[in-house]
Amino acid sequence: MTPALEIQLIAVFISMACALPGAFLVLRRMSMMSDSITHTILLGIVLAFLLTHDLQSPLLIVGAALIGVVTVWLTEMLEKTRLVTEDSAIGIVFSLLFSIAIILITRYTGSVHLDTDSVLLGELAFAPFNRMVVAGIDIGAKAMYISGVLLMINIILIAVFFKELKVCTFDPMLAAVLGFSPALVHYALMSLVSLTAVGAFEAVGSVLVVAFMIAPPVTAYLLTDDLKKMLILSSAFGALNGILGYQAAVALDVSIAGSMAVMTGLLFLAVFTFAPKRGLISLLLKKKKQQSEFAENTLLMHICSHEPHKQISENALHTIAARLRWDKKKLTHTICLLQKSGKLTMVNGIPAATAKGKDCCKIFVESLGTL
Repeated sequence: MTPALEIQLIAVFISMACALPGAFLVLRRMSMMSDSITHTILLGIVLAFLLTHDLQSPLLIVGAALIGVVTVWLTEMLEKTRLVTEDSAIGIVFSLLFSIAIILITRYTGSVHLDTDSVLLGELAFAPFNRMVVAGIDIGAKAMYISGVLLMINIILIAVFFKELKVCTFDPMLAAVLGFSPALVHYALMSLVSLTAVGAFEAVGSVLVVAFMIAPPVTAYLLTDDLKKMLILSSAFGALNGILGYQAAVALDVSIAGSMAVMTGLLFLAVFTFAPKRGLISLLLKKKKQQSEFAENTLLMHICSHEPHKQISENALHTIAARLRWDKKKLTHTICLLQKSGKLTMVNGIPAATAKGKDCCKIFVESLGTL
């Protein structure tokens, strides 16, 4: 297996592993919490290293996961005091714990390969040099197996506890009534986020972990309201970002992690612009259609309200324009639309509602009465 293929597989596995728990963070409106956790887990790694003096110790993962949960707990405790807002609490806890980790690194681990650059930025290009050797046989890059196992853990846990996660995410009160513990599910999810972050940042860095954890789910959210479809699309978008990001990095001779992060933004912008139901263009067209329909109904209501009283002069074009404060272009365009739909006809230069137009006007007036 070539290094290029190993790098892309690592990126695909990590991006998919990050996107799965990230979807629940997006739905819970906790996107910034992922940024906080991916930085503060550094403190757990440093503390565990100072106890074990071994960068390969599994206690580093345990320490990182615990600090991730502590980060969430401290943030929520601050927020519950109602003295600070959620974003302020995240900023305070994030900066405090991350700064402590930086101080410990610079003070006690100066001669060890444990630095802030490797945590923040990572370097996928070096991942193939760290090999997995079993019984003297080189079976591939170690990061490929770590990220693969991480992905399988996330898939299995989310599949097994999908019902609990779904109910606790959308209706915590119902979850409590059904016997689930929203708090337990919440902290279990945060533990999974911490585990994912610490398992991924050695290869891709915490910045790319945040990008993979938030951008693909947000992109998928613009395309579907179904949670299962959102998880599938999030994983697919994450994998696509990893592959396209690597190809762009090779073509442009730039940072692999940086290129992948940019790709997540570009893909999001594409979906944000062109999504069928929630895309920017779709919303603009929908808004324009609503404005046009409102203008048509307003004109119909004006015409119908004066026809029964024989106030024909009120329906003259220049009078309508004055009463509704429309310019000639808007009035002419609205009349044309109503004529095309068979709701309006012109009689001696005076607009008159057809039977269809009167029915539509009646429905419109009734709808206003229900507001």
